[in-house]
Amino acid sequence: MIYEKRGVFVSFEGEEGSGKSTYAKKFINSLREKGYNVVVIREPGGTEIGEQIRHILQYSKKNKRMFPETELLLFAASRAQLTREVIIPSLEARKVVLADRYADSTTVYQGVGRGIDMGAVKKINELATGCLRPDITFLLDIPVKVGIERARGKKLFDRMENQSFDFYKRVREGYLDLVRKEPERFKLISTEILSVKDVARMILSSFEIYVDRGGLRDFLKRSGV
Repeated sequence: MIYEKRGVFVSFEGEEGSGKSTYAKKFINSLREKGYNVVVIREPGGTEIGEQIRHILQYSKKNKRMFPETELLLFAASRAQLTREVIIPSLEARKVVLADRYADSTTVYQGVGRGIDMGAVKKINELATGCLRPDITFLLDIPVKVGIERARGKKLFDRMENQSFDFYKRVREGYLDLVRKEPERFKLISTEILSVKDVARMILSSFEIYVDRGGLRDFLKRSGV
């Protein structure tokens, strides 16, 4: 089922070390300063059920023997709950929904990265999301080696940040392939050379161009934004 969207659904994607979560937070702050009503979600998680799944996937000491198919279905289960419990009601209330990862992550991490059949991944994603897709997806891109060094420079890194170089290489190629297939939705931004300020400015500018082109600014304001 394809749900009617009344608000704006924005997702942030990117490889480890790309600064995805950092830029998402800056974007959220900018939108709120401008008066937008923003609902922030993360994947996996975002609901009570999803947060339990998140712990199993990323931090449980017993997840080392997890099979790729198990991983795929757990991500999908978390997303199915999040989509119906949080995303759809928020969009219907004319809010801006910002997701730190969504179904594209499953396509590239479990499909391309883990090598699971892409046809099966597509069907599972569609079931989990009800065919709902973000209106805009910001892909924060960075060379694999640089990204790994940044991610592992942190004191703590989760299970998905502790994979092989070849795995991350496949993930990056998977993301770039999605950009080629859906250039209207994806906004590709390199975070290797550009300053934090410039990247943040580009993200906010792209969002405002989208809102203005769609005539959505006044529509959102009428909802109290």
